[in-house]
Amino acid sequence: MTADRLNRRVLLGNATAALGAAAFGVSALPALAQEAPARNNASSFRMLDWRGYFDNTRKGAILVDITSRALHYWSEDQSVYRLYPTSVPLSDDLTRLGRTEVVQKVVNPSWRPTPAMKERNPEWPDVVEGGAPDNPLGTRALYLSWTYYRIHGTHDTRKIGRRSSNGCIGLYNEHVEELFSMAQVGTQVLLI
Repeated sequence: MTADRLNRRVLLGNATAALGAAAFGVSALPALAQEAPARNNASSFRMLDWRGYFDNTRKGAILVDITSRALHYWSEDQSVYRLYPTSVPLSDDLTRLGRTEVVQKVVNPSWRPTPAMKERNPEWPDVVEGGAPDNPLGTRALYLSWTYYRIHGTHDTRKIGRRSSNGCIGLYNEHVEELFSMAQVGTQVLLI
């Protein structure tokens, strides 16, 4: 959308608001005096080429973009490409960036809060067994070489697309199940 069209929309929107406000005896002049800043609505949730991030796709490659809250997967032979929306860590201090790899794959993983999580939330249970409907790890988990970090499913679908995790990357359960079937121990992972 061009800036001219956006400005016309802002002008028309403000004019409509002013007419509506005048009908109710409310002054809309301050709203007309302030033009809304132009917003870029282009999403960074887009397909990417693996070559900008990996030297090869041996054992597959997973790229997690924290900013766009997206996970990209390329199969070893590059015949499969998937793009999934994710949840990402709540804050920068919980975020770990860099290279790691999948070291274990677990179906219906049990969840145990980390010591730091228990310190922040002492009321949390010590464990939630795998398969429980409220298990924060969902139905599948890819354990990374970094202690406590996972790519996993979630029962709370409101978290996807948001900063909502304590460090892990969350996916819808159906997406993590698909990724789980394609990724293997040794799949390279890059978080940017």
